[in-house]
Amino acid sequence: MNLSSYIAKRYFVSRKKKNFINWLSYISIAIVAVCCAALIIVLSFFNGLGDLLRSLNNAFDPEIKIEVIKGKSFEYSDELKNAVNAVEGVELVTEVIEDYAYVKYQGAEMVVTMKGVSEDFMTDNRLENSIVHGEYKLMENNTPYAIVGEGVQFYLHIQPGNEMNALQIHYIKDVKPGRLNPAELYSKRSILPSSVFSIEKSIDENYILVPLEFARDLLDYGMKRTALEIKTSKEHSPYDVQAKLREALGEGFTVLNAEEQHADLFKLLKMEKLFTFLSLVLILGVGSINIFFVLSMLALEKKKDISILFSMGASASLIRNIFIKEGMLIAGFGAVAGLLTGALVCWLQGTVGLISMGMATAVQNYYPVRMAWPDFIYIALSIITLTLLISFRPATLATRYHSIEEL
Repeated sequence: MNLSSYIAKRYFVSRKKKNFINWLSYISIAIVAVCCAALIIVLSFFNGLGDLLRSLNNAFDPEIKIEVIKGKSFEYSDELKNAVNAVEGVELVTEVIEDYAYVKYQGAEMVVTMKGVSEDFMTDNRLENSIVHGEYKLMENNTPYAIVGEGVQFYLHIQPGNEMNALQIHYIKDVKPGRLNPAELYSKRSILPSSVFSIEKSIDENYILVPLEFARDLLDYGMKRTALEIKTSKEHSPYDVQAKLREALGEGFTVLNAEEQHADLFKLLKMEKLFTFLSLVLILGVGSINIFFVLSMLALEKKKDISILFSMGASASLIRNIFIKEGMLIAGFGAVAGLLTGALVCWLQGTVGLISMGMATAVQNYYPVRMAWPDFIYIALSIITLTLLISFRPATLATRYHSIEEL
């Protein structure tokens, strides 16, 4: 083989290796980009789902809820009333009596959660936008009315506004020994249904709302209440008002904000988000192994250049840092491309709705999304950590090619 043939052969072999390394680099960038886009889309979906749950619960639940720690009810004395109203930021206080009751309507019957509320509940207007049938009212001309959930209406075939048929509500009393008369075992009242609300399935299928006086007479509660629901003024933070109420009421009461009222639900949502994030990061780590192969092949391809650098006085740490930075560049390009793509998809989903729920009964037409800047930071930190771990081994191997035989 003559010199020209040898040079040509080495040149074309080198070109093939370079092209292969380049393609492997592009594949690594694409894998990192796809994984990063998937991460930001999935995490944004969990954020949107959390916001959706909060909005649904806020239509029914108060900003702050006060309950007694021991027992089911407490005495709503003037002293307690004044203590609550004296807290700065408290705008409305809704008195609540809530318990299970047995309901009959034209032959149909079921057990529901009856919630008696004072007049401040109507002033708060929490349910006004959730009414789907009938007239939104609890009291008119001294006549009590009931607002029922859509699931309760469906099960009992309730016709809101029908003055001819009333709901018959039964409440089982505390049974004492020696009582033989069945009429003494329960109390019974009738009430007309005025309207139907629709919020969320678990609420719609269980709740009916009645005036506080109706619930108090049926349950014979007197001045006892099961909860107080607080609406705060716009000038004050609910968290600040919550802290002041805790201080004012002492250790006998629990004071819960909107999220704490459904602590288990939101804790589960956060755990699902965490495990999904870890699973996708694991997939990202497996996909990023391509970076390891790219750097390993690059080290083999550049043995001669590495030996020249060593002969010129370069240190092992300098060579190592060059390869680590090469890995960071590959991962960086993929991460930026993936995060921008994911952000674009989330923006389009929130703006025009790319993916619909696909159900006629869904609470909204499209999957909810909300981007949060901490998610971008967590993904970026994960990419940096994975890249450093993957790049360290081939970068260390590259420092071994310092023999003069490689020149």
